[in-house]
Amino acid sequence: MSTYQTLDWTVGEDGVAVLTLSRPDALNAFDLTMARELEQVFSTDARDDAVRAVVVTGAGRAFCAGMDLSAEGNVFGLDESLTPTPEEFRASYDQEPFDTGVRDTGGKVSLAIHALPKPVIAAINGPAVGIGATMTLAMDIRMASTRARIGFVFGRLGIVPEACSTWFLPRIVGIQQALEWVYSADILTAQQAYDGRLVRSLHEPDDLLPAALELARSFVTDRSPVALGLAKQMLYRNGAADHPLEAHLSDSLAMYATSIADGKEGVSAFLEKRSPEFTGRASELPRIYPA
Repeated sequence: MSTYQTLDWTVGEDGVAVLTLSRPDALNAFDLTMARELEQVFSTDARDDAVRAVVVTGAGRAFCAGMDLSAEGNVFGLDESLTPTPEEFRASYDQEPFDTGVRDTGGKVSLAIHALPKPVIAAINGPAVGIGATMTLAMDIRMASTRARIGFVFGRLGIVPEACSTWFLPRIVGIQQALEWVYSADILTAQQAYDGRLVRSLHEPDDLLPAALELARSFVTDRSPVALGLAKQMLYRNGAADHPLEAHLSDSLAMYATSIADGKEGVSAFLEKRSPEFTGRASELPRIYPA
């Protein structure tokens, strides 16, 4: 297991991992080290089959105060000497010099979260601003403390929403609400975020993490990791497809694959009125979409 400078990572016996953003003296502000470490933890440690779900929270009184703007030079770590055209960037975005010189670091984190075939829950314990807000959009569920404050404040800094948030936010809250929040660049109260359907539920500060852990356990206890991983893929991808046939094609392959594997154990356990003992691994999902 890796060790991190800006994160704390623990895995319980129940398979629920807690990932804590841990720069409390800086309100857990996001810097380039945290960006690299978040991408790494979701690409490596969280993919261990012993991990069934991940709960993300912040140390101290904040979740994440946004990008650390105290760095010298380009605070986002970008190479200002590069001038790629859209065509050049799209053709080589994952190669140097564009990979480190142009690509949004928050977007790399969001893509790693999104690609994890397991439930990810944000327990937003305090202020979550800028990247502190947008990184949670790639997580499957957002729960918030009554003390949370959430802000898509990019317009106040003369920059744009990042971390793939223009894909996630309209899908979560609708285009009208997404546009209003981005245009206004206001700091939302926890109640406003809840009323706008950004967060699932509000909790008193001391109750937030226990509630998130309880929800995570309910997702993975007596559940097939393969069925969960495939369902996550299907809901995200098919929800953006242009015709239900796309869902039917992936549904069919996924149903076939699970029916001859964990599905057999699930049916037997149901008929025998016992808890199932699934053996499938999230690291070995069957392929149901074209390469």
